[in-house]
Amino acid sequence: MTATVGGLDVSRETYERLEDFSALVLKWTAKINLIATVTTDQIWTRHIEDSAMIYGFADKNAVKWTDIGSGGGFPGIVVAILAKENAPDTQITLIESDQRKATFLRTAIRNLSLNAIVLAERIEKAPKQEADIVSARALAPLSGMMPLLNRHLSETGSALLHKGRRYQQEIAQARQSWSFDLEEYPSFTDPDARLLKIKGISERE
Repeated sequence: MTATVGGLDVSRETYERLEDFSALVLKWTAKINLIATVTTDQIWTRHIEDSAMIYGFADKNAVKWTDIGSGGGFPGIVVAILAKENAPDTQITLIESDQRKATFLRTAIRNLSLNAIVLAERIEKAPKQEADIVSARALAPLSGMMPLLNRHLSETGSALLHKGRRYQQEIAQARQSWSFDLEEYPSFTDPDARLLKIKGISERE
């Protein structure tokens, strides 16, 4: 049996892990507000599928994946669940400075037996990751994220970012100070949103 999640075909085992993770998020959200309470009824489409979508756009030879500002595990834990079956050697690092959320992420990793670690540090202070992929979702405007991406990406790495309806304005503002190659993909869950794939980042002189 297979199912489709965020445009990806996944096995029954992977689907069940995503369901288990969804239940864990809802359980912890009552204590530490992992996701907005108004979105709990939409956790599957608003958070799980929206996060799973990113995995389909990753370079297939990527072995080092860093998720920054991981929060409640979107997309980092969802990516780790998908990688567990599709690319078990992928090393996934989640950077989250909030200690309570970091504790939740470690609990999810342990409960779901995922190949991932958590760095409970500020993104700008965490050791440089030299990652093949850096992902982020609902973290900050693109111009503010560029130094963080530049810090943690390898020279040939790609950033995969979820952006909402203001994505064009964010791109234009970021280009004032940074040069980068950009690919845009439509979102499976929101017609006004985009997935941005960015590489070749350099600061303008």
